[in-house]
Amino acid sequence: MKLAMDQILRGGSMTLRNSTNAGGLMKVSPRNRKWIIGGAAFLLTATPSFALFGVGDIVFDPTSYANLVSQLTTLETQYNMLKNNIEHFSLKQQWQTALTTMKNANVRNMFGETNGMTTALNTNSPAASSTAWTAATVPVNGTTATYLAGQTPGSTQFSELAMIDASDSVSPDCFTAVGQYRAARTQDAAANTSLASEQLDGSTATNSEVEQLNLLNAAEAQKMSEMQSQGVLQACLASEMAVSNMQQRNAAALDLNTAGYVAQQRTADDTSAANEGNTWDSYLP
Repeated sequence: MKLAMDQILRGGSMTLRNSTNAGGLMKVSPRNRKWIIGGAAFLLTATPSFALFGVGDIVFDPTSYANLVSQLTTLETQYNMLKNNIEHFSLKQQWQTALTTMKNANVRNMFGETNGMTTALNTNSPAASSTAWTAATVPVNGTTATYLAGQTPGSTQFSELAMIDASDSVSPDCFTAVGQYRAARTQDAAANTSLASEQLDGSTATNSEVEQLNLLNAAEAQKMSEMQSQGVLQACLASEMAVSNMQQRNAAALDLNTAGYVAQQRTADDTSAANEGNTWDSYLP
């Protein structure tokens, strides 16, 4: 076979024995020579194939490839988003709000009638609060004390005295609460400003996950302190409202008692004009 191929490649003719005709010869025509050369070259260069019945072959699936590319794109997007969230977020100035500075109180004191009140309203000084309240209110003098000693519990005089005593206890505490809040606002101003600056900072140094968590904790701690300070003020307001309600309640009770007393007198004593009857029964002075 090799000798025949060499002869064909050199342009010569090839004779083959015809197996059907004993001793016969078959001559290849030049027109079919190129097909024989091509077929022989294919046979000589062909390599073994392993793609028989799907065993050992490599198959390209476009659908699977597209799915893998989509998954990779999604993972890359998620990674970049997480990276940016962890590193920094710089558009924070849109959340900045203004903090109003609390003005210190300045109470006029012409003749000593408000001694200590300015100090009480601006500092944490219970002594100044007590002094200011005593100077600004009318005291119960000794003569009144002697008169009240003869009264019984539940009387009008004792109810008024109870209201005065409650007011004298609550009001100085309210002065102190206001002074404490003002002093705390001044003391905490630097910490509040520093925290706000760190929260609005867009650099990487203050925008790591740990740093952001620390800022959240600091903000919660400051909010707790503010709520506790305001809680003292709210307790003071509730106390003052209770004293005010006591005054209004006592006034309403006194009016009712007066009305009942007058009605009783009208029933017991005839108030009609001469030669008339039941003229003034419904009249209450």
